[in-house]
Amino acid sequence: MVGTLSGLKVLDLTQVLFGPYCTMLLSDMGAEVIKIERPAAGDIARGNGPIVRGVSTYFLSLNRGKKSLTLSLDKPAGRALFLQMCQQADVIVSNFTPGTMEQLGLDYETVAKSNPRIIYALGSGFGQSGPYKSRPAYDVIVQAMGGVMSITGEENSPPVRPGISYGDITAGLFLCIAILAALQERQTSGRGQLIDISMLDSQVAAAENAFVRYLNTGEIPRALGTRHPVYTPFQTFPTKDGHVAVALSGGLKDQWPLFCAAINRVDLIDDPRFKDGWERTRHYAELAPFLYTAFRTRTTQEWLTELASMEIPCGPVNTIPEVARDPQVQARNMIIDVEHPAAGKFKVVNSPFKFSRTPGQPTAASPELGEHTAAVLSAWLGMSEAQINNLREKGII
Repeated sequence: MVGTLSGLKVLDLTQVLFGPYCTMLLSDMGAEVIKIERPAAGDIARGNGPIVRGVSTYFLSLNRGKKSLTLSLDKPAGRALFLQMCQQADVIVSNFTPGTMEQLGLDYETVAKSNPRIIYALGSGFGQSGPYKSRPAYDVIVQAMGGVMSITGEENSPPVRPGISYGDITAGLFLCIAILAALQERQTSGRGQLIDISMLDSQVAAAENAFVRYLNTGEIPRALGTRHPVYTPFQTFPTKDGHVAVALSGGLKDQWPLFCAAINRVDLIDDPRFKDGWERTRHYAELAPFLYTAFRTRTTQEWLTELASMEIPCGPVNTIPEVARDPQVQARNMIIDVEHPAAGKFKVVNSPFKFSRTPGQPTAASPELGEHTAAVLSAWLGMSEAQINNLREKGII
């Protein structure tokens, strides 16, 4: 299968989540991603549970479709091999602590001397500059420091971490986008460049208008539960048997009259306190009792049927199993099987990339540690079986 990035060669030095998520996206789009791991140990995420049939499902979820090559970068011969591979690579991705690549003698300037077209992408918690650059960082740390926890959760509740690794995932997306942009620019200039993506920067960038509202109005954003800070109603409501999400965003079509009819409160249509989304937000305390009382009178499915018939955006609050079974998710082929070389079939989340000619999706499960070492060294560097065995005996691979 030919993907949009077929022919692109990526050397992946990343571990755990942020970096591997980025390189997994590149792999899904057809790039050849060589995951370089420490001999015998590998990516520390290989030990993360739950373990199913000897395979870390955590590692599986972030490293599908990649090739694993073991290489000791702390040995001169290992670094020499890496630099040889860099001459053929298009992209290097690393999420080591800033300064690590310099200590190894594999910094951007060194690599670019032998391959000026290389895209050298560095991801880290706080970036390659600034007073925090050497600090360790994990998802929960940058979520806390980036402000998202202060605006997540119910009103007046303690800080809440979103249910996904938002700090890692957003940074991984930004890192992937930056790599694609640098590859596009290289088409014109013929030159590579260094990319510096910070998890904390990514948190600030992803906080959409929360920062702009504060910086220009002085209003301090706060946690609002499932509510939106500008539009109302734009949240979930408890029903007779569950919850339903409803969103009136104030588009070209004013759906407030229809919504009022649906909840059997047509008397609210012309109330000046509720004339538009912003006014309804400002007067939420007065409006909320009417909304909560109405939604508790019917089941979730009854509300979905009623609101959908009026084309009012709505949806159920699904559990993960319910999402996996959802007919729309199934129709979009978002849950697929991949074959693991040692443990058989596993179910994984498919790539969201949909292309008409060059579909993007996982080509395999996560690799066994060092599974492709010999094949990659042979294909990339033309090494013989004897040469590869010699490197293995010396502990270089």
